[in-house]
Amino acid sequence: MEQKAFQDNYPDELSYCYGCGRLNEHGLQIKSYWDGDETIAVYTPLPQHIAIPGYVYGGLIASLIDCHSTGTASAAAYRREGRGMDTLPPMRFVTASLQVDYLRPTPLGVPLEVRGRVEEIKERKVVVSSTLIAEGEVCAKGKVVAVQMPEHLVPKGG
Repeated sequence: MEQKAFQDNYPDELSYCYGCGRLNEHGLQIKSYWDGDETIAVYTPLPQHIAIPGYVYGGLIASLIDCHSTGTASAAAYRREGRGMDTLPPMRFVTASLQVDYLRPTPLGVPLEVRGRVEEIKERKVVVSSTLIAEGEVCAKGKVVAVQMPEHLVPKGG
């Protein structure tokens, strides 16, 4: 049975994010999944994601950690309520704080694995720690404080 990515459950009107929006044809369209108590996303950078020859631009790393972590926050909130991610009303999370520590240069052109773990979950706030790994080496670590999207920002269709 194929597991559906968290981001594939977002309503259309909430699916345009540059990092994770499935309807943004120019975006990264990352996909996140449960892997036990952790979450995982795998993304292979394109040649244009270059910083210096052979290495990934740090902004891409931050984007991967950010979008994977907010997706993890959303999935964790649904799991906590015992709901499927395709149920209404949608529970989308946005970034209140993003911290990224770059530990070593990240090679370009190889799959990058982002692993997330929920550190804290409250009614409208989830703290997620994520690790970005390339070729078995931890290249970056991040922490995201995600908050449930304010109701006035949720489009009326969703």
